[in-house]
Amino acid sequence: MADAPQRSRAAKKRWGRSPWTIDFHPLPRSLPEQVDFAVVGGGFTGLAAAAWLRRLAPEKRVSLFEAEQIGAGASGNTGGMVLAESSAGDLPGLGDVLGGFGGTIAELGVDCDLDLRGAWEIGRRGGRKDSPISWSDSATLRVVNEVAGGAVDPGKLVSQLARAGDRLGVHIYEGIRIDDIAFQNPLCLKLGAKEIRAENVLIATNAQSLELSGLAGRAEPKFTLAVATEPLTPAQLEVLGLSSGKPFYTVDLPYLWGRLLPTGGVIFGSGLIDVENWRELADIDIDAGRAAELIARIERRVRGLDPVLKSIGFTHWWGGPILIAEDWSPVFVHHRRSDRVIVLGAYAGQGVALSVYLGRWAAEAMLGLRQLPDWV
Repeated sequence: MADAPQRSRAAKKRWGRSPWTIDFHPLPRSLPEQVDFAVVGGGFTGLAAAAWLRRLAPEKRVSLFEAEQIGAGASGNTGGMVLAESSAGDLPGLGDVLGGFGGTIAELGVDCDLDLRGAWEIGRRGGRKDSPISWSDSATLRVVNEVAGGAVDPGKLVSQLARAGDRLGVHIYEGIRIDDIAFQNPLCLKLGAKEIRAENVLIATNAQSLELSGLAGRAEPKFTLAVATEPLTPAQLEVLGLSSGKPFYTVDLPYLWGRLLPTGGVIFGSGLIDVENWRELADIDIDAGRAAELIARIERRVRGLDPVLKSIGFTHWWGGPILIAEDWSPVFVHHRRSDRVIVLGAYAGQGVALSVYLGRWAAEAMLGLRQLPDWV
């Protein structure tokens, strides 16, 4: 299967343009009538799970269905920060997320510029005396702690996971929206008048299709925003305390996170937009309304952090969806209507490494090789 011409795109044009390029797209193929494993959702979770299923069980028929294009949701619009735990911390039985993530992408032959040099927690109180960061943002922001973590190129991660799956025999379909599932034996995926039978299903749609996943009313979809600056000089990065390349995030409010780009530009992200229904995400326009206000606020904050940023220009503005469950823990459960359907998502903005790690776990659970976690 050949690659489509390289192109950079956001999930929705209204969501802006991220710095990432997704350069793999499957060639069209006929839809199957029946599969052993159906994966719904073409982000990090679904792509990792599908590839791992075929790696462990090459005789099984595995198909992945993405409603738009791979990486169209949170995965292609994330900032690419890699952290070691969930947003709820180190959950019981979670294990080594970073080690599992690194091992999985290595075994799948995925090159996504993984850099695990660590991450800084920054705050307005209790900063270290030797903090390389000293920014003005409501108070003085300084480094308070260093934790395990780093960054990846999300576009390369999406693309390479898809290539790995394609190489292993996963059938990937773009532009195929699964409308409903009939919980019968076998399961029946419905898309318009078409039906696809499946022995097992993984729903990895995260903040979207919440009725399908059974998470409507149980988790809250939100929209978060980010900007990227023009390239900074090494001297400017040194003044800002970012020459080490470590990403950062605040441990207090107002929240701010960011990371260095290979170009020398810096990503800064902050802000959440609430929606009543996940379908409203598609209508968000970062050039209008609340989203435009938050983008302008981020720009003002960035320019006020340090004098070297006072006149900085910006090259990218974008946003993407996240899903937050009640206790901020990821949702990793059997669907309430069938133990042959697994629902995985709600990473609460901390899903880059976690989604791949849990996607592999989900594949092993679907094959009967592992149990689901007991933190729910």
